[in-house]
Amino acid sequence: MTDNGRRSELAAALIEVNGRMARACEAAGRAAGEVTLVAVTKTYPASDVVLLAGLGVTDVGENRDQEAAPKAAEARAAGATPRWHFIGQLQRNKARSVVQYADVVESVDSVRLAEALARAAQGRPDPLEILIQVSIDGDPARGGVTGDDLWRVSDSVASADSLRLGGVMAVAPVDWAPDRAFELLRGLSERLVKSHPSATAISAGMSGDLEAAVRHGATHVRIGTSLLGMRNLLR
Repeated sequence: MTDNGRRSELAAALIEVNGRMARACEAAGRAAGEVTLVAVTKTYPASDVVLLAGLGVTDVGENRDQEAAPKAAEARAAGATPRWHFIGQLQRNKARSVVQYADVVESVDSVRLAEALARAAQGRPDPLEILIQVSIDGDPARGGVTGDDLWRVSDSVASADSLRLGGVMAVAPVDWAPDRAFELLRGLSERLVKSHPSATAISAGMSGDLEAAVRHGATHVRIGTSLLGMRNLLR
């Protein structure tokens, strides 16, 4: 496909996604500007990031450092400078690499990871924004904090000068109704804000459940398939 053809394809998909978000906000009695689209570009080339940035997308998400680091560099070289969100499970030994390009890490789920990121982020011009990943159902395969770990990890992040506590993130388990999952997340967010008033971000919702996420206060929705198409896992 030519660049112009891909741009037209992405532009049409973006109109549809933005329309869904606007309708979801209207139904929830919220302003459309309250919710940020994070375009999840994993498995897609840097050229798509450049095209999306040209279409007005301000935030992109990646979940593998070995893919994200060179992609961010290539996009930057082409003049695209979106806010990069790291949204996948992160090993501590990748912290130094991730802080070189990420503006937000949405998947912090332990004090040790928070401390590793704080050390790696020393010397950045701006603090690295951190979202605490919450486990909705306690399944360790997806990562995320459970129980009182939310408060321990959030206090650790908030105490680090090189980090900024932004809020929470979660993925709705496949066997849960999205409304149930996101209602629980919103309740935890409200409790967190009582201790950390600026930690108001809620990253929740993907292509299949963005409406439910917006209904329950999401400030960011992470959209991949509906925007970029079905992924070719062989890429």
